Amino acid sequence: MDRDSREEVVSNLPNILSFFRLVCIPLVVISLYFEGKPGSLLAALFFGLAFVTDILDGFFARRYGAVTVLGKFLDPMADKILVSATMIMLIPLNRIPAWVVIIIIAREIAVTGLRSIAVSDGTVIQASSLGKYKTIFQSVAVIGLCLHYEYYEINFHAVGMAFLWIALVLTIWSGWAYFRKFNRVFSPKEDSPKVRK
Repeated sequence: MDRDSREEVVSNLPNILSFFRLVCIPLVVISLYFEGKPGSLLAALFFGLAFVTDILDGFFARRYGAVTVLGKFLDPMADKILVSATMIMLIPLNRIPAWVVIIIIAREIAVTGLRSIAVSDGTVIQASSLGKYKTIFQSVAVIGLCLHYEYYEINFHAVGMAFLWIALVLTIWSGWAYFRKFNRVFSPKEDSPKVRK
């Protein structure tokens, strides 16, 4: 493989990993239809693999400057659909409170809407470190709740719920922080003749 071919593969790798996360979504959903430990293990495995690819595609995108317009769309979309779909599937299994899922999904929709407004105005509001921690705690919580059962004397449902409560706090906190940033950027300035509508 020549140098140009290798560079093309590296530049496309983050997008390939994002597509892989999208492929994992139906695999997680189907696995959770099967009762007992086998289905739970498979769901946790597929979700865990998807979570690892999320870390890897960010690493490759930053390391090799392989940031594309498609990647900017695919990466967050794959993350949000993966987490949301899995959490929704866990509700009828009585592994996660429905109201927690509603808050988390509502936050994601609201922040995505604000980002769209900002981008349409030519403004980029950087994501805070709180959002990254939120994603990590959410993902670990979902893996624990997918496992659900006790393995090696560890109650993974309890572990998942512990991480979920922390993730919920970070979800609300990071959402509020984003709203404050948005308000600071787009609120009318007294000394500015331009008023944003």
